[in-house]
Amino acid sequence: MEEKVIRELRDLVGPEGISLDEKDREDHSYDSRVKGPWPEAVVWPRSTAEVAGIMKSANRHGFAVTARGGGSGLSGGSLTVRGGVLLALDRMNRILELDPVDMVVRVEPGVLTCQVQKAAEEAGLFYPPDPASREISTIAGNLAENAGGIRAVKYGTTRDHVLGLTVVLGDGRTVRTGTRTVKGVVGYDLTRLMVGSEGTLGIITEATLKLIPLPRAEATLVGIFQDLETAARAVNGILGRGILPVALEFMDRTALMCVADELPFALEEGQGAFLLVEVDGSPAGVREEASVIAQVLGEFNGRVAEAADQREAKELWAARSVVSENIKAVKGAKKAEDVVVPRSKLPDLVLGLEKIGRDMGLLTAAYGHAGDGNVHANVLYDPETDKLEKVEEAVARLLRLTLDLGGTISGEHGVGTTKARFLPWELGPEEIGLMKRIKDVFDPKGVLNPGKIFPQ
Repeated sequence: MEEKVIRELRDLVGPEGISLDEKDREDHSYDSRVKGPWPEAVVWPRSTAEVAGIMKSANRHGFAVTARGGGSGLSGGSLTVRGGVLLALDRMNRILELDPVDMVVRVEPGVLTCQVQKAAEEAGLFYPPDPASREISTIAGNLAENAGGIRAVKYGTTRDHVLGLTVVLGDGRTVRTGTRTVKGVVGYDLTRLMVGSEGTLGIITEATLKLIPLPRAEATLVGIFQDLETAARAVNGILGRGILPVALEFMDRTALMCVADELPFALEEGQGAFLLVEVDGSPAGVREEASVIAQVLGEFNGRVAEAADQREAKELWAARSVVSENIKAVKGAKKAEDVVVPRSKLPDLVLGLEKIGRDMGLLTAAYGHAGDGNVHANVLYDPETDKLEKVEEAVARLLRLTLDLGGTISGEHGVGTTKARFLPWELGPEEIGLMKRIKDVFDPKGVLNPGKIFPQ
């Protein structure tokens, strides 16, 4: 980037709002999974006007701009693969308004997800989206990726809780989408188009989010089974009774063994699948649903336990929260994929993943959201002895299997750079062509987060 461009950006954001320092550039060159090229500059805007000014400068001078929140993404979506500016949004971190009557909260993009949840709960309200990275992920990052999480089976994904946005487009225009009201059908739904667009159409600088009443009670139950097929039938048994849990999580045999020491009880020989179920609502409703769930789990020969209090519930969820890191420690490295299949196909996917591992001499593990078919499928490997090409082939076979089962190659982590080459496996040329034309309308010079989603 030329010196005159750096001066222009410095004039926009002030001397404290831009850095060419090597450490700052390196610190903003990776997400939770992928490391990429260093940006040429890191810029910290503090307002929508500053973001718009940066994008207008990018259009004049032709440099790339990539937005970044907490850096907790898993698909390379915030990497500066074409150099240019890394737009760090973490200093735009204010909760602008929380209205308990309208049950809405307005936030800047850098507010952490956990901060929104806490502010809502202090007002007696509830913000349901609950990605695992909530302590470090920002709201705008969740919006850009349409983050899911454990509560999606009952409450939906992030997209389902967004009413309106302020967005700076790729050409520097500022638009406001959506409403402050629950209902609104005027014009095209640009809000839903923006959510999940992975920062390729615009930069979100403000979001109006929907809140709901805080559930008054909750209960957590565990079912442990001999195999995943039985556990999957139990999942359908629960849903078939008209119960929609707030969370319905599973672990396969390998994942379960990896957290055995974290559980508040000892596993018995032959137990190879785990369901963690949570229900919420009114006290009477929760008691009734917990009783029915325990009955269903028992009908499928599950070993059933209910958390006696909040402490035991937290222990169970703590075991679920460490499964990813514990799995990685088994071999030293892993390729973690986020795929979704119809619930009925969950056993087929996990058994297919195990077969892929056996065929290729690799260990696999699966866990995730049984209630909506979202599987975190892991290929474990030793970086010293296993060839990466073999691991990548196993991942490709997993994604092909997912599509053959009627699923999708990403449920909540996005496409980014890591899955871009697989996009044509799921979408046809007409669909991809239409998406590219939409991109051209919002970002005619292609300066906003280039090199993402589409095969290069």
